[in-house]
Amino acid sequence: MANSIEFAKNYTGILDEVYQRAAVSRCLNSGGRMVRAGRNAKEILIPKISVTGLGDYTRNVGYKTGSITYEYETHSFGYDRAIRLFADVMDVEESGVLDCFVEAGAELQRTQVAPEGDAYTFSQIASAEGVTVKGEDLSEASAVDVLAALRTVTNDMDEKQVTTGSRYLFITPTLRGVLDDFSMANPTRSNRVLERFSRIVEVPQVRFYTAIDLLSGDDDQFGYQKAAGNYVATTDTEVDTSKTYYTKSGEEYTAVASPTKSGLANYFELKGAGADINFMVVEKSAVIKYDKHVASRVFSPDELEALDSYMLKYRNSKRLELR
Repeated sequence: MANSIEFAKNYTGILDEVYQRAAVSRCLNSGGRMVRAGRNAKEILIPKISVTGLGDYTRNVGYKTGSITYEYETHSFGYDRAIRLFADVMDVEESGVLDCFVEAGAELQRTQVAPEGDAYTFSQIASAEGVTVKGEDLSEASAVDVLAALRTVTNDMDEKQVTTGSRYLFITPTLRGVLDDFSMANPTRSNRVLERFSRIVEVPQVRFYTAIDLLSGDDDQFGYQKAAGNYVATTDTEVDTSKTYYTKSGEEYTAVASPTKSGLANYFELKGAGADINFMVVEKSAVIKYDKHVASRVFSPDELEALDSYMLKYRNSKRLELR
C-alpha cells in the first residue's frame, strides 16, 4: 500500500506538468491569493473587495472617513468531471505499473483533459453576463478585416481604461496565420494593433466555442462537443432578419430561406447552440479561474474483486467567474 500511495504522489506531479504544456487557457489561472479552500472539497472561497471614493479635504476637518470591505464568498465548483483508468495485469507485465499509467495519463491529459478544460473555459467566458459577443464570420476574412475587428475591440477597451499590461488575445491558428502572412507580405502596412495585447495565444478551433455540451459518459459518449442546442417554437410576431427560422418535418428541421410573417406560427428557432469563436480578448484580472486536479492512488488487482487489473481514478474540478 505504501508503494501505491507514493506512486500517486509522483503521478499527480506528472499530470500537472502535462496539463500545463497542453492547455492554452492555463494563463488565465488565478494565483493562490485569489482563491482559498472552502470547508469541504466541493467549495472554494473567492475574495470580494470594495472601497469608498474620494471626499473633500478641509483644513479644519482634514480627511473624510471611508471604508474598505473585504470578504470571501463561498462558491461551489461549476465543473466536476472524472474518469477511471484500468490496465489489465497482462498489459503492464512488461512495462510496469508506473510506466503504463504515466503514458496513459499523459495521453488522457493531452487529448482529453486539456482540450475539454480549454473549451469549458472559453465557453463560460463567452456566455458570462456582461461579456460583449459580436456575431461575425471571419473564416474567409482578409487580414485587413481581422485587424479592423481587433482595432474596434482595443479602441473600446482603451476608452474604458482597461490596462494593456494583462490584456490577452486568444485567436485561432488560422486567423493568426492570416495576420502573420499579411505582415510578411506587407512590411510597410501597419499591424500595430497587435501591440495592444500583452500576450497572444493560439486556440485550436475545436476548443473555441461559445457553448459546449459536456457528455456524461453514458452509452460510451465521453468528452465534450459543440453545443447542439434545442429547437423551440418562435414567439416572434414580426420577422427578425437577423435570425434563422426553421420548419419541422417529422424529426427533421430545415432552415427557411425566405421567412414570411404569415409563416411565423410554424417556425422554430435554434436556442443554445454553440458557435465558433474567431478571437477573444480577455483582461486577466477580470477572470477568477481555479483548477483542482485529484489523482488518487493506484488500486491493485487484489483490491478489485471483479477485475484482474490495476486502476487509477482521476478527477478535475474548476471554478470560473468574471468580476
